[in-house]
Amino acid sequence: MASILDEYEDSLHRSVSVPQSRASVGIPHSGYVNARLEKETPIFNKQRIDFAPPEKINSLVVSSNQLCMSLGKDTLLRIDLGKPDEPNQVELGRKDEAKVYKMFLDHTGSHLLIALNTSECLYLNRSVQKVRALSRWKGHLIESVGWNKFLGSETNTGPILVGTSQGQIYEAEISVSEGSLFSTNPDQYFRQVYTLEEESGPAPVCCLEIERGIEGKFFIIATTRKRLFQFVGKVPEGTEQQGFSSIFAVHADHLPSFREFPANLGFSEIAFYTPKLRSSPRSFAWMMGNGVLYGTLDYSRPDSILSDERVWVYPPDIDITVNKPISIVLTQFHFLLLLSDRVKAVCTLNGQVVFQDLFLEKFGLLTRMIKDPTVQQIWIHTEKVVFRYHVQRESRDVWKMYMNMNKFDLAKEYCKDRPECLDIVLAKEAEHCFQNKRYLDSAKCYALTQNYFEEIALKFIEAKQEEALMEFLIKKLSNLKPSEKTQTTLLTTWLTELYLNWLGILQGDPSQRNLYLDTREKFRTFLSSPKNKDCLFNNRASIYELLASHGDTEHMVYFAVIMQDYERVVAHHCQHDEYDEALNVLSRHRDEKLFYKFSPVLIQHIPKKVVDAWISMGSRLDARNLIPALVNYSQSASTQQINEAIRYMEFCVYQLEETQQAIHNYLLSLYALCRPDSLLSYLEQAGTNPNRIHYDLKYALRLCAEHGHHRACVHIYKVMELYEEAVDLALQVDVDLAKSCADLPEDDEELRKKLWLKIARHVVQEEKDVKKAMACLSSCALLKIEDVLPFFPDFVTIDHFKEAICNSLEDYNKHIEELKREMEEATQSAKRIREDIQEMRNKYGSVEPQEKCAACDFPLLNRPFYLFLCGHMFHYDCLLQAVFPNLPAYKQAKLEDLQKKLAATSQPSKSHHRPKDADTISLGKGQQSREQIKADIDDIVAAECVYCGELMIRSIDKPFIDPQKYEEEMQSWL
Repeated sequence: MASILDEYEDSLHRSVSVPQSRASVGIPHSGYVNARLEKETPIFNKQRIDFAPPEKINSLVVSSNQLCMSLGKDTLLRIDLGKPDEPNQVELGRKDEAKVYKMFLDHTGSHLLIALNTSECLYLNRSVQKVRALSRWKGHLIESVGWNKFLGSETNTGPILVGTSQGQIYEAEISVSEGSLFSTNPDQYFRQVYTLEEESGPAPVCCLEIERGIEGKFFIIATTRKRLFQFVGKVPEGTEQQGFSSIFAVHADHLPSFREFPANLGFSEIAFYTPKLRSSPRSFAWMMGNGVLYGTLDYSRPDSILSDERVWVYPPDIDITVNKPISIVLTQFHFLLLLSDRVKAVCTLNGQVVFQDLFLEKFGLLTRMIKDPTVQQIWIHTEKVVFRYHVQRESRDVWKMYMNMNKFDLAKEYCKDRPECLDIVLAKEAEHCFQNKRYLDSAKCYALTQNYFEEIALKFIEAKQEEALMEFLIKKLSNLKPSEKTQTTLLTTWLTELYLNWLGILQGDPSQRNLYLDTREKFRTFLSSPKNKDCLFNNRASIYELLASHGDTEHMVYFAVIMQDYERVVAHHCQHDEYDEALNVLSRHRDEKLFYKFSPVLIQHIPKKVVDAWISMGSRLDARNLIPALVNYSQSASTQQINEAIRYMEFCVYQLEETQQAIHNYLLSLYALCRPDSLLSYLEQAGTNPNRIHYDLKYALRLCAEHGHHRACVHIYKVMELYEEAVDLALQVDVDLAKSCADLPEDDEELRKKLWLKIARHVVQEEKDVKKAMACLSSCALLKIEDVLPFFPDFVTIDHFKEAICNSLEDYNKHIEELKREMEEATQSAKRIREDIQEMRNKYGSVEPQEKCAACDFPLLNRPFYLFLCGHMFHYDCLLQAVFPNLPAYKQAKLEDLQKKLAATSQPSKSHHRPKDADTISLGKGQQSREQIKADIDDIVAAECVYCGELMIRSIDKPFIDPQKYEEEMQSWL
């Protein structure tokens, strides 16, 4: 195991280069660069607004990118932050000493409430320029407003809640008429629904918030200086416009649930955080005397929406008696506290101050801090200056806090896009699990880190946690890339060794039976994993050696099956005398080569099943390759066992219709050995045509002769057309068999007669049966009594041949009479022929002067011509031109030779007084006469009419146009 570890370490160092400076100081191998090359932008990035108010700023509110601020005594400035260069200034129109006490802007930025210190309230809609007094609100100093985010619109607030400095909670609704604005009072109604009290009596309603949960349930949160109240109830469906009176009515006789803290700032403030793409807040932070109560909002709870509450005390430098916090804002992971000269950001996860921003004295004291919930921007103002904070990548360091709190799942969630941070979290989680002896969880985490492999492996080895080490190696193996083949090979081999060790330990302990089965299943899953298949296949020799060294034959067979190494599987079964299992493997995977290899062994033990398997394979097996197995088997087996070999050979011959000579020869040998009856039927079924017989005739003849199967030998002789040998051998068996052989050479009467003479001699000389000899004469018409007589002994009397001799003489008489009749017929035929010849010599035809040549259509009588019996007439030269191309080559040559001879005889003699008997002299010298030459030419040219004879019939498949002149002819037609 140590050597494997060293090899893996070497391969890892080769594949990942690590700077020497890091390795020398023992820095864990992370593979990432943690150095920050440039300063990161702060989470809370402050920006001063380029704005110089003409008067001091009394109050500022912002929502949905709509900013409203009160300047001086009577001025209201409205700015659409989407169009900051187009501010809108509205005059309040107050002539008295009234000042703006607080302003409240709804979530849409449409409805603005202005509370005055004279216990009056003004209303301004975003779409109008004139401020309107709310007469029903007069006499109440407004401390808080709970806007209706569910029914409010740009022209109507819907039912809202209003908190006063005297502890009363009023329900009101403000609506802007769409016809003539402010033609009626905008405040539709203003009625008290509840009064909040502390132990000393009514207390100012510092904050109000309305939220809706599931199933139509509403949650109303109201705070005083020391208490946080919750009102929970349902508003009947369809009555939402009627307000929240029903919810408060439930608590008319008893106090609702509340949280109370002893310390007192003189006021309190609650802030909420609403994630993007959500309409309801997810968490809250309540700033009060004892610190900040932070928690989440769980809308599924029946009685209280507040969950996971905890109090974060103020930082040590905040003394509520000297520099109490003024305002609070909540973000996803921080709450910001506004003091008179600074802003502090406290992490909600650990309560630590992570950000502090001091403001210069020249800006004046900080007055208020507010957040735009829509765009998540934070605004702070003094009487002279306005600042804005942008929240950027707030969650960048959250993973560290979760990690330090051992909340590793959350830590990983917030650094999943930062692999260098994720690696640190995983390493910390792995170490935490290891320290707490959760070794398997530790192994899973370590496998995902970039720490040095050998350090982690040795760590588990030293702790003697082999199971955890295996888990680590498995996870590490699953994370390797396909290109890292060396590491994959080493891990695979090491894991195999560990599994085998562990299985060996568990197998010997009966109490660990269930664990053994579970581990065995994991090992088999590991071996059969598709991801490991290529590696295991390439290194199967090493795996086989490991399995063999542990004596684990069960998994050796299992692994061989996975690797499709069926040869090893079958060999294993055969070595352990598990022949049925071996045959099952062969039959299941149907590998022809394995059948050829293991059939000699299997057929010795389970012949019938093996032959059944061969037959099921059908034509996929080449029976020639199985013959050696059958030969070895048949030499040592009994007749009953040989029948299995015959059964398969018959299947090949009759079912598969095999034509291989070796197969037929082997079947013949089996028949000759055990089934002589089947031998002759097989030979007869094969037929007598040597070209259609698939066995070796000479081999078959020798085989049958060795085993004394004479009838089979006779049949083979007949096929080989060795009729004399067939008759000689047949006479040793049966005369009738010999007779059937003697009649076979039908075209050779001489041979037939010879064969029948052999039979007759055998009958006379060997059997001495005269009657049977006479029967031979009647069976063969070629035999005569005189042919048989020499075979009889001298002492045989003529009485035995009297009938045969008489019959022979009668035949001779008949033959003589037949010859006479034929001679007379021949004489008559010759006479008729002479008469026909004489008649032909006197036959003639008449030609009219206007007759024309059938070939050239010119007058016929102008040149020498031929007249045929059919009526066609041709000039000599026209007929010669038509006939010559169609004559055979030898006739063309002969015709040319005759024409030359005719031309030679046509030349005039040098002497005009040639002797009269000159022709006679030339004939005497062996030369032909002119008339004979013409007659020979006529025999060739005028043998038949060119239009009516065979010449025209033979030319029926010839094209009308000579193929060689086709192109020329075609061009002539264009």
